[in-house]
Amino acid sequence: MFDSSLFEIIHGRRAVRNYKPNVKIPENEIAEMLQEATRAPSGGNLQSWRFLVLDSLEQKQKLFSIAYNQKQVVEASAVIVVLGDLECYKMAKKIYNQAVEAGVMPEDVAKFSIGRYTDLYSNMSQEDVLQNVSLECGLVSMQFMLVARAKGYDTGPMRGFSKEQLMKAFNIGDRYTPVLLIALGESAKAGYPTVRLPIESITFFNEIHKN
Repeated sequence: MFDSSLFEIIHGRRAVRNYKPNVKIPENEIAEMLQEATRAPSGGNLQSWRFLVLDSLEQKQKLFSIAYNQKQVVEASAVIVVLGDLECYKMAKKIYNQAVEAGVMPEDVAKFSIGRYTDLYSNMSQEDVLQNVSLECGLVSMQFMLVARAKGYDTGPMRGFSKEQLMKAFNIGDRYTPVLLIALGESAKAGYPTVRLPIESITFFNEIHKN
């Protein structure tokens, strides 16, 4: 059976560019939405995403020119900077020990997993690590936007920004890579309706067919 409310959330989500500037979402509510978003999958459960929440006018104004003067940056209640942790394997011990304490993983499995993923990531090429964390940040970002919609808020993902300027302005170290900006707030103007290609033109069953 389908959960109709889930489909309403999916179909109701729009990339919003116009926000009510006087709306302030409490930080604890933003934190709750981010917590729910982290139910997204990640390789080895290493959860390579990190979040920098900019909700003060001063910080949003600092971001404004870095994000090429997109007005939603300053109008939205907050902007979530989604960062990929290129050294996420360093959290393996904490994550797996937490799983043991929660009673969802035997201690010997946790010990094996810590060694396995530490070795895997420390020997992986920088290109592969970047690809992995970027993918996982995409998964958590989509989940966050759906969670926000379920809570009655609107979002707008933004890829238009200077990565170098962002890292410098907000003292983001080389361990992290900015992946996406997400505006969060209440829409002042509904996002534009869009269309999608029919599934028959983008899906192949069992083998790829030539056009």
